[in-house]
Amino acid sequence: MLSSPDTTYNRSSRRGKHKIFIGMAPGVGKTYKMLEEAHQIRTEGMDVVIGILETHGRRETAEKAVGLEAIPRQDLVVNNVTLNEMDTDAIITRSPQLVLVDELAHTNVPGSPREKRYQDVEVILSSGIDVYSTVNIQHLESLNDIVARITGIVVRERIPDRLLDEADEVVVIDVTPETLEERLREGKIYAPEKIEQSLGNFFQRRNLIALRELALREVADTVEDDAKSSAFTVASCNIHERVLVCLSTYPNSIQLLRRGARIANYMNARLYAVFISNPERFLSKEESLHVETSSKLCEEFGGEFLRGTSQNVAEEIAKFATKLHITQIVIGESQQPGWKRWIRRSFTQRLMELIRYQNIDLHIIATHK
Repeated sequence: MLSSPDTTYNRSSRRGKHKIFIGMAPGVGKTYKMLEEAHQIRTEGMDVVIGILETHGRRETAEKAVGLEAIPRQDLVVNNVTLNEMDTDAIITRSPQLVLVDELAHTNVPGSPREKRYQDVEVILSSGIDVYSTVNIQHLESLNDIVARITGIVVRERIPDRLLDEADEVVVIDVTPETLEERLREGKIYAPEKIEQSLGNFFQRRNLIALRELALREVADTVEDDAKSSAFTVASCNIHERVLVCLSTYPNSIQLLRRGARIANYMNARLYAVFISNPERFLSKEESLHVETSSKLCEEFGGEFLRGTSQNVAEEIAKFATKLHITQIVIGESQQPGWKRWIRRSFTQRLMELIRYQNIDLHIIATHK
């Protein structure tokens, strides 16, 4: 939660709270929602100002800002042209309880004290002022390559992933692709002359569907990580399905990888494969080739191949499962002779005991010899 109206501020020691409104594309309503919440907390007595607002000519957004104090922008002369940017120093001098900052990924004009707007926000937060900000999912640094593959557009303005990790609250503003297309056609996002071009490029239906999923998944990941870092959370709080396939040097374990990939595909889950080697045993040339083949096949399935070293394979797999928040483990049926399984507990039994309280499903797959 952000600061309440009756909070006593100590600017020298208190860092401001940061709330980010994130969406899949321009026009979903991030800025409108930010302004709506600002009006609400202002009626509760909180001192709120607009640091920077980009309406892009959207009438509804401009009307929603009426009644909120706006800090004048700073004029900067670049190549004899006067441009303006958010005046960070003026905001700190004004010292409100909350400032609204639109378009977090914006690049400041040359000559500004800082290159990026998010850096201005960090300065404001360090002065003890709370910040509401907005950003679209395509501006996240780690998703840049994925977004480029989806849309064919390389996004130049990006923010580091840590901003979402460090934020006190992240809210996804979600609308369906159909609703967004309707807003675009009604002229609520861009000027009429840009509508058809936008529909044929960035705002194609398939792009919007993929970007929406990215936004929802990213925020879900952030929530899950926050829950797991909380001292009050239960042992397991997995939002996404994650499949871990346990591979061995047996050639037929490739079948496990294929089966695990199908399970991950059905569940729309992340896929991992792990191979645990014994530190006291060297792999033969044939076994090494098999492991390398498994690694390449895992990558072809869109998964991540992991390697570990331990004499206790079951324990090492359980450690990987905990670290990666695995929800499904795929193993092959035991290759031990029956008499050995009678003398000592099987690998399957040992693994089941280790993951018993982690809410992980164990799939034991019969493979052809």
